[in-house]
Formats: sequence, structure tokens, C-alpha cells
Amino acid sequence: MSYDSNNPFAKILRGELPCVKVAEDDATWAIMDLMPQADGHVLILPKEPAVEIFELSDAATVACMRMTQRIAIAVRESLQPDGVFIGQFNGHAAGQTVGHVHFHVIPRWEGVALRLHAREVAEAATLEAFAKRIRERLV
Repeated sequence: MSYDSNNPFAKILRGELPCVKVAEDDATWAIMDLMPQADGHVLILPKEPAVEIFELSDAATVACMRMTQRIAIAVRESLQPDGVFIGQFNGHAAGQTVGHVHFHVIPRWEGVALRLHAREVAEAATLEAFAKRIRERLV
């Protein structure tokens, strides 16, 4: 599949769609998932355009993993979940819904089921409240 520069994440990175940003560096953005599967669900996006991880440069891959780890640590410290899921999907059959490579950091609590993927839009104030807590713990 070829990269579509009009995908929602490309538009977010260009400032054409809103988001709740958690962190940014030279190569990545971390944003709150608009339709979170759990409270505190964060997405890490490379600034480099690539549909799947197989197309991502080595430098962008390293930057994504570094940001993913930073976010996972901040999520764990700020929200104190029982566990943290880190995931990345490649291709429709794997569950990828946006054609821009991205990583999920999802806090998990015992006995609390995940909400369905890409189904329910969260309130902006709720997303911002979780983002603030996570930002406060970023190293």
C-alpha cells in the first residue's frame, strides 16, 4: 500500500487536524488516542511518512522506540496501572486502521476490559487531563 498524505495522522502532524499532544521530539509525536481503548491510551507517531514499520528508516524506528519507552514509563508512573500494553499493527489483517505507522501505549488494570478499538470518541477535556498527568512524569 502506498502512503496517503491525507491520512488523519499526516494531517495531525501538519497541524490540519487537532490532537492532544503529550510530547514531541525531532522525529516523533506522542498524542492521546482520540478513541482510547483505556484511559491514558497514547499513540506514538513518527514524523517520517511510512505506512508500516517495514518502510520506516532505522533512525525513525529508534526514535519511535525511545519515545514509546518514555511514554510507557510516564504512563506507568502517572496512572499506576497493573500493566502496560505496547502494540504496533501492520496491515489491515493485523488490525491497522490508519495508514501511518504508529505505536500504542495502553495502560491495563486487572478486571477492566478494553473498550473497542476506534469506536468511541473521548471528551477533549478528559484526554487533556490524562495528557497533563502523563506529561508531568515524562523524563
